[in-house]
Amino acid sequence: MWAELLPIGRHPDSGGYRRYAWSGADGECRAWFEEQAVARGLAHEVDRNGNQWAWLGDPAAGDAVVTGSHLDSVPDGGAFDGPLGVVSSFAALDELRARGARFTKPLAIVNFGDEEGARFGLACVGSRLTAGHLTVEQAHRLTDADGVTLPRAMEAAGYDPGAIGADPERLARIGAFVELHVEQGRALDLSGDRVGIASAIWPHGRWRFDFRGEANHAGTTRLVDRRDPMLSYAETVLAARREAELAGAVATFGKISVEPNGVNAIPSLVRGWLDSRAADQATLDTVVGGVEKAAREYADAHGIDLDVVRESFTPVVEFDHALRDELGRLLGKDTGLTVPVLGTGAGHDAGILSGRIPTAMLFVRNPTGVSHSPAEHAAEDDCLAGVRALADVLEGLACT
Repeated sequence: MWAELLPIGRHPDSGGYRRYAWSGADGECRAWFEEQAVARGLAHEVDRNGNQWAWLGDPAAGDAVVTGSHLDSVPDGGAFDGPLGVVSSFAALDELRARGARFTKPLAIVNFGDEEGARFGLACVGSRLTAGHLTVEQAHRLTDADGVTLPRAMEAAGYDPGAIGADPERLARIGAFVELHVEQGRALDLSGDRVGIASAIWPHGRWRFDFRGEANHAGTTRLVDRRDPMLSYAETVLAARREAELAGAVATFGKISVEPNGVNAIPSLVRGWLDSRAADQATLDTVVGGVEKAAREYADAHGIDLDVVRESFTPVVEFDHALRDELGRLLGKDTGLTVPVLGTGAGHDAGILSGRIPTAMLFVRNPTGVSHSPAEHAAEDDCLAGVRALADVLEGLACT
């Protein structure tokens, strides 16, 4: 499975993946998912929001156990973020069948659409729509860099955007959702454990900073006569680093847009996107507030107009304690070992769904901690340990 999926959407120059929602590469990944489902005799369906489901048993029976993740990527992302969870889900089902496990509850494997938000700027679109955290009106206003709306992109990919929206009936059929994911950090590497259990997802969000100045000639305009928004933006990037260090949080300006974007032109507009995350809401508010305060001071000093817009936000997510504890019990019952429980600053579909259904997460060791990069990696032995752990969990939740 891994060998079949690996070449899809891989850029020949960067070696990273460009599997953007409703693109050609995304379509190939979705076709692969359907092929895996059909090959195992599972019932494949696509829900109203474009999420793919592969069912074993009758979904209408209720109290289903669901696992899976996503197949899309960030720009030039790694091979493991998302796909490891989907591949491991199919492999865990194979393992359970090899064990002769008898399922007493419906089981489903899911591929949530547009988890990374690389194309339309909002993460977890498929699960947000399903959970009702994203309205139809808000979804219709999402556009990519070329001005293509989400409905148009879905339609171009062969899907009907007319039915998108909250899907409470589907969620009511699910008793538990367990998502396996490569760890996006080094906690497991430092502890020497192959697999861990998630405790919570840090609150996080994205803010757009628009610095508006005055375009002019780079070679003839005196420095004292310039209203250069790039200066205010650059100082704000450094302020974000300082605020994050002081608070023990993270803050990153990772995307920038410049107009008119000429080498010999002073910019008229510099638009930068801030991603910030912290262990608690108060700390996050302190960091973002500090960055905005500094940005406004720098803008005023250079005669720059500044607008700050919060584009997305996810509050702290505490995973279901009972389900989390059950995962720990199931993974330690034959060995007596305690599986480490750790928090994460990365958002996931499991976090979005946690307010509607019991959710939990398993992490697989990442030896370098690198993620959202072509260098992202997990060793085969650790991935197989993840499959066995997921199989143990699914067996305990869905089988006799």
